[in-house]
Amino acid sequence: MYLENTMDSEWNDSQPIYRQLRDRVVAMILDGLLNEGDPLPSVRNVAADLRVNPLTVLKGYQQLVDEGLVESKRGRGMFINAGARNLLLQGERQKFLAEEWPRVYANIQRLGLTPEELLKAANGKPSNAKDKDAKEKDKNEDEEPKS
Repeated sequence: MYLENTMDSEWNDSQPIYRQLRDRVVAMILDGLLNEGDPLPSVRNVAADLRVNPLTVLKGYQQLVDEGLVESKRGRGMFINAGARNLLLQGERQKFLAEEWPRVYANIQRLGLTPEELLKAANGKPSNAKDKDAKEKDKNEDEEPKS
């Protein structure tokens, strides 16, 4: 089944399984693996494949329904609502800026990272701290009076 193949069955003890299941479906929507109108796999199939109680899966799915991301069509299953990805993006961006960004920014400041270093790292180019240290050393030597 599609959902089970894209999710591992490892669970984190710090959060209830139904919440982790909900978060995995949200991640799949954000990543474009599940699109508007796509059906979610049946509760029974997910429960069997992930070896969890069907009520656990149902509770995770119900959270998605309560958030307006998924709708239940009687006798047909559950489907991703139109606009679900945009709704999630808006909420996740706000959550990131409010909860995670202050900590990330504090670390950037603490480490003295420059915007150029961050962009290089984001583009997969390793930041070369040795080059930076060498440039600083050269700069300091140039400023010292020579006898």
